[in-house]
Amino acid sequence: QVQLVESGGGLVQVGGSLRLSCAASGRTFSSYAMGWFRQAPGKEREFVARIIWSGGSTYYADFVKGRFTISRDNAKNTVYLQMNNLKPEDTAVYYCAAAPTATMVYSYWGQGTQVTVSS
Repeated sequence: QVQLVESGGGLVQVGGSLRLSCAASGRTFSSYAMGWFRQAPGKEREFVARIIWSGGSTYYADFVKGRFTISRDNAKNTVYLQMNNLKPEDTAVYYCAAAPTATMVYSYWGQGTQVTVSS
């Protein structure tokens, strides 16, 4: 049974930092892309960043470039999202997801972790 478990969310002030973690289990993810998405109240879910597990190539949404960094730890089967210089508009529930690189359809999702940036 595949499980993606996010952690690390919380309340932070404008300009602060948080590191989200996504612990993956239940299968081998070497042929998968791992992505972070977010959904703010009243808005649709949007893509934030992704990393190809094998090779480590990354891709970011324009609104987080230079502020967020996605990485993975193969030994821990965990993906991270380091978020710096946080803004109020970054407030959202952040989700981890996994997609086979052959399709890039995100078929596994975590339960989400809340990030709130206060001004």
